[in-house]
Amino acid sequence: MKSARETINVAWFKRDLRLQDHAPLAAASGQSLPLLLLYVFEPELLDDEHYATRHWRFVSQSLADLDRQLEAFDVRIGVMHGNALDCLEALHRHYAIDTLFSHEEVGLRLTWERDRAVGRWCAAHGIEWREYPVGAVTRAKPDREDWDRHWDRVMRAPLQQPALGSTRFVELPAELRFEIPADWLAEDSLMQAGGESRALEVLQDFYRGRGQDYHRGISRPGQSRETCSRLSPYLAWGNLSLRQAYQELLRHWRRPGWRRALAALSSRLHWHCHFIQKFESEADMEFRPVNRGYADYPWREDAASETELQRWCDGNTGYPLVDACMRCLAATGYINFRMRAMLVSFVCHQLQIDWRRAAPHLARLFLDFEPGIHYSQVQMQAGVTGTNTIRIYNPLKQSLEQDPDGEFIRRWCPELAGLPTDLLHSPWKITALERQMYDLDYPPPVVDIESASRHARQHLWAWRKRPAVRAESARILATHVRPGSGRANGARRRNGFAARRRPGARPRGVMS
Repeated sequence: MKSARETINVAWFKRDLRLQDHAPLAAASGQSLPLLLLYVFEPELLDDEHYATRHWRFVSQSLADLDRQLEAFDVRIGVMHGNALDCLEALHRHYAIDTLFSHEEVGLRLTWERDRAVGRWCAAHGIEWREYPVGAVTRAKPDREDWDRHWDRVMRAPLQQPALGSTRFVELPAELRFEIPADWLAEDSLMQAGGESRALEVLQDFYRGRGQDYHRGISRPGQSRETCSRLSPYLAWGNLSLRQAYQELLRHWRRPGWRRALAALSSRLHWHCHFIQKFESEADMEFRPVNRGYADYPWREDAASETELQRWCDGNTGYPLVDACMRCLAATGYINFRMRAMLVSFVCHQLQIDWRRAAPHLARLFLDFEPGIHYSQVQMQAGVTGTNTIRIYNPLKQSLEQDPDGEFIRRWCPELAGLPTDLLHSPWKITALERQMYDLDYPPPVVDIESASRHARQHLWAWRKRPAVRAESARILATHVRPGSGRANGARRRNGFAARRRPGARPRGVMS
């Protein structure tokens, strides 16, 4: 006679690959039932156009780091491969799952559909599913009322630490375990390696000295690689919680000589949840403009646009800083924020290519790809929100200002390394004789930057005045901007709407 299945709880890891400040794990570790730790490599995500091997390598390194920490408790993460629902079903046939613990996931549509299916499956099998918010993101929040106060309460609350030492664990049956490919565990010397331990090392290294120039180097593609926090992939994949990062910042807040650097970093930590909240509230922005007034915006669809898009993807546009940034991204998975904005501006404004054709490629390159931040930012830089300032970056101007000595360009465009600095930023000005002299093998510009920028500027500002765009702007402000904020009032004035003030409201140093 077959014995009864053992009843267990399951902690399902997704984009939260850490042991510290982990609400679902903290709650699960306080239960009387034994606990199984689970991660699922889902073919739907492995094959999705937003992801590449670099992401799964980072995840695999993170899981290996968790296993090293869990050795002290004689347990490891149960790693499965397959459709999440199928994996849970197989697990439930072996054990009787009582409660499933996890974070909410603000992800692509396919993860939302997967979670809905898992919810139905849990209900059908009498399994309780306890989900916990990610950072200060609130599921299904219709507006930004009390947003700042809520963010502050969450970020200043005590860390939610699991009691692993007093938890009984069970392991995934051997026949269900997925062996991670060896090349997913290997490190690439040019890319940041995943793992909670690495995240904490990078966090501490920032405060050991390199972060003091954060505000000075943040816009420079070369300098930012050292002075920026470099925490973004660890936050994106949950090796570190935003609360951990923010509370560490507060511990250094009064440190002499650091105030400007920490104020700049603090504002960006606030932005993190803001953009994810936008995506949570309006996840269709993965597929359509958040401002529906731009649904019919006339992006190019001619045959040449495909060739030009590929040149942009390959870092072969003929504009040195654009090409250096794309090649750096391909090799390292990282580029600073201003250069990301320039890349989106170039493909959408100067090449006039739909942001939806560019967004997946950038996602594959960004090691720190976070769906909510990604799509909110891409649309903002593409100028299709109707509420944000339209910024059209001139790559030559950015090159001269942010890489004046050409060190970054020479590093990533070695075919230009031999050029003198006065020619490096604009190689299209080189004569045929000079091309021979420098043995230059570099393409001409894919587009004339001046005329393309002028056309984009005229068209974008004209389109922004359309009644459909203005009506949608009012809706967006009501949904995604806190009432009474300076940005809300300024945007309303720019769009012809009366400012709405909340009695007693005061300005905050937070972007909303």
